[in-house]
Amino acid sequence: MTLVATLIANPARPAITGSVLTDAREALMTEHPPRLLHHGVAAEFLVDAPLDQAEMLTARLEERFAGEPFDVAVLPAGPHRRKRLFLADMDSTMIEQECIDELADVLGIKAEVAGITECAMRGEIAFEPALRERVALLKGLNATVVDELIGTRITLTPGGRTLVATMRAHGAYTCLVSGGFTLFTGPIASMIGFDETRANQLDLTDGQLAGTVAEPIVGAEAKRATLLELREKLGLSPEDTMAVGDGANDLAMLGEAGIGVAFHAKPAVAAAAKVRIEHGDLTALLYLQGYGAAEFAG
Repeated sequence: MTLVATLIANPARPAITGSVLTDAREALMTEHPPRLLHHGVAAEFLVDAPLDQAEMLTARLEERFAGEPFDVAVLPAGPHRRKRLFLADMDSTMIEQECIDELADVLGIKAEVAGITECAMRGEIAFEPALRERVALLKGLNATVVDELIGTRITLTPGGRTLVATMRAHGAYTCLVSGGFTLFTGPIASMIGFDETRANQLDLTDGQLAGTVAEPIVGAEAKRATLLELREKLGLSPEDTMAVGDGANDLAMLGEAGIGVAFHAKPAVAAAAKVRIEHGDLTALLYLQGYGAAEFAG
C-alpha cells in the first residue's frame, strides 16, 4: 500500500515553502520527492507505508508543523483517489453564514436563535428539536426576505464553485445536502453548480413562514442515508465518495464517506473526522484528491 501525504495552505496566504517541504520529507521518512500541486499553496509526497500508518504519520506531521498556517492529511493513494460522488453541507460550509440565523436577524432575534444553532452544531443538543424550536420563532416572517438575504448577506465560501466545477468536469456527481431550507438551497446550489440538493421544507401560510417545518426533518441520519442512496444508485464503492461539513449533524455522513472532511468545523466534528481543513479554502478538497491547480475548472 502507498499513502500520499498532502500539505495545503490557503491560496490567499501561501505557506508551503522549500524548508517546509524538506521538513515534511524528513518527518515522513520518504524517498519520494514532493509533487507541487500549486506553488506555495499545496504539495504532496508518496509514502511507501501500509494504510494503518496513516493516522500515525498525520499525527507526526501535525506535531512537526504545530502552529503553522497549513493543513496536513495522509490518505491512501490509488485508483479511488479522485472521488465520483461528493456531498456537501451548506451552512458554514459551502456558504459562510447560517441561513436560519440570518432569517432571525430580520426579526431582531439573531442572538437567541444563533445560540441555539451553535449548541446544535456542537452536538450539545439534538438537531431535530433544536430546528423545530428555531423555526417556531420565525413564524410570520415574509418568505420574500429569502431572496433579499441571498442577494445581500449570503456569501459563498471561497473555492466552492471551483471545487464543484472541477469534480463535475471529471465525472463526479454532486449533491448539496442541508439541514437548512429549500428556499435557500435551490438558489445557492444553482449558484455553485451542484447536480441536486436535499433540504428541509418550511411550511408557508399566505406567503409567510408558518413556524413549522415539514416532517421528516433532514438531519444527521437523512444526510447519511442520502450518501448511501446516491452511492447505490451510481454503483459506486465507499472509497469513491467524499463528504464535507462542519456540524454535529454532518458526522454520520462524514463517517460513511470514503473521505469525510471537517471544514473549519466545531471541535467534536474536527476530532472525529478523517481529515480536518482549518486553514485552506474549499479547493483544499481538490488537492486532497491529487488535482493540481492547472486542472481546476470554473
